[in-house]
Amino acid sequence: MNMNNVLLPVFYLPPISWFSVFLNPENEIVFEQFESFPKQTYRNRTNIYGANGKLSLIIPIQHNGKRELKEIEISHREDWRNLHWKSIKTAYQSSPYFEFYEDKFRKIFDLKEKYLLDFNLKGLEIIQQILKTEKAHSLNVEYIKNPEEINFREKFSAKLPSEFEMEEYYQTFSDKLGFLNDLSILDLICNKGQESLTYIKNIKQSY
Repeated sequence: MNMNNVLLPVFYLPPISWFSVFLNPENEIVFEQFESFPKQTYRNRTNIYGANGKLSLIIPIQHNGKRELKEIEISHREDWRNLHWKSIKTAYQSSPYFEFYEDKFRKIFDLKEKYLLDFNLKGLEIIQQILKTEKAHSLNVEYIKNPEEINFREKFSAKLPSEFEMEEYYQTFSDKLGFLNDLSILDLICNKGQESLTYIKNIKQSY
């Protein structure tokens, strides 16, 4: 198998499309840790399906002048972990699989990491346990503007519609508000359970 070297940004409970790239067996994954932190991206936000439609959960960060992603510190001035957990619980407690995975999801919000990158990576470990995957990855060693790897740093927009084609699946509020494409991996797991991995493998990717 010819492997693709892929440079991937590190996200907070990433969208489903991100996992289709991350878990593709043909992709060897390098995570970007030296980029200048871009605002309003999935690096510190995740989208879930709330009772009124798409809900963005945003991790507050310290504004201390540090710019590299690996140096970005989480702000704990407000109890965002508890707020996010409550929002997720409210959104998904009536979904088919939430109770089954609730204890593992809860562990993510018990993490007491200082740095956003560390928090996101630990969260990813827990999601991999849930999906029963053990995808290896490495961290890059410097920032390269035009990397040799396939560059996904700007590929996933929190503002624009997803470039990835996905089949609709039943979501908790889709009867009322319709299907919302490419939400957080949590949405897929809560609604599809053990079928999540098969669903991810079937996503059409645009390189």
